[in-house]
Amino acid sequence: MTLPLHPATLIAQQRPVVLRALVRDWPIVRAGLESPAAAAAYLKRFDRGAAVVGYTGASEIGGRFFYDESGTGMNFTASRVALDAYLDRMLSTLDAPDAPSLYVGSTDLDTYLPGFRAENDLAVDFAGATPLASIWIGNRTTAATHFDMSNNIACCVVGRRRFTLFPPAQIANLYPGPLEPTPGGQVVSMVDARTPDLARYPRFAEALASAEVFDLEPGDVLVYPALWWHNVEALDGFNVLVNYWWNNAPRFLDSPMNTILHGLLSLRDRPDTEKQAWRALFDYYVFGPADLPAAHLPEPMHGALAPLTDLTARRLRAQLLQRLNR
Repeated sequence: MTLPLHPATLIAQQRPVVLRALVRDWPIVRAGLESPAAAAAYLKRFDRGAAVVGYTGASEIGGRFFYDESGTGMNFTASRVALDAYLDRMLSTLDAPDAPSLYVGSTDLDTYLPGFRAENDLAVDFAGATPLASIWIGNRTTAATHFDMSNNIACCVVGRRRFTLFPPAQIANLYPGPLEPTPGGQVVSMVDARTPDLARYPRFAEALASAEVFDLEPGDVLVYPALWWHNVEALDGFNVLVNYWWNNAPRFLDSPMNTILHGLLSLRDRPDTEKQAWRALFDYYVFGPADLPAAHLPEPMHGALAPLTDLTARRLRAQLLQRLNR
C-alpha cells in the first residue's frame, strides 16, 4: 500500500492528516473485522516466541496508564510476557466490566513478529531515513497525552482509536508532568484529556480549543509531525495499531532532550536579564540560519560552527563530556 503523497509533503504541512481506509486491504485489518479472536490468531502466526513487555493495570485505572496516587510510581506493572498467552488473556476478559488493563506497546515488528510486514506494510520512500515499525496491542486502554521526537504514520488496523492532538506551542496549557519517571519514556500531560479537571488545570481549556480530534476506523491512517502532543484512546475491547516513526535528521545528532537537561543545569536559575541575553545567543547560534554564525569567517576558523558530520559530532560530544566532568 502506498501513501497518496510523499511523507515529506504531508509533514511539511505541519498539521495532522488522516487518510481514510488506506490500509483496509491489509490481512490483519480483514482478520480484525471478522473478530478479535481472528485478529489474535493472525498475529500468533508470526510470533517467534520472544517475550514482549506487557503493561498490566487494575480495572480501576480505567485503561489509563499513568502515575499512582503518590505521583512517584506508576499505576501499572511492566513485565516480560509470552505474547500468545497475553493475547489469550485479552480475549478471555474481552469487554468484561472488571477486565484488567492490558497493553503491549511499541514492540518492534521485525524483531518480534517477523514476516508480518511482508503481508502488511506501507510502500513509502522515507527519503533515506530508516523507519521504526512497531505494533501496539491492547484492550480499552489510553496512552496519556505525550509527544514523540519523530514523525509518525499511525495505522489503525484492529478496533477503533481516538487521537486527540495538540500543537507543540500548547505545552504550558497541557501541564506537563515530571521529566522522570514517566509512564512510557516521554513526559506526559497531568490532565486526563477524556475528563479534564478544568478547576485544577484551567489553561487546558485553551489547549482543547486548538486540539484536533480524529476518530479512526480499522484501515484508517493518521500522519502527524514530530513533537505534536497526542492522547490515544483505544475504543474497543481488542485493538491493534501499527506505526512508523521516522526522522530525517542525521543519526549523529544528539537528543534535544539532553539540551533541555543541560539548560536546566546551566541557565534556568540565572537572573532574568542574563537569560534574555542567552536567548539572543541561542537564537544566533542554534535557532537562526545555520550558516549565519560562520558566514563571515574564513573556513579554517569555522570549527564547531561548520556543518556537523559524524566525525565532528563525535569530537563535539567528547568536548562536552570533558567539560561536564570537570
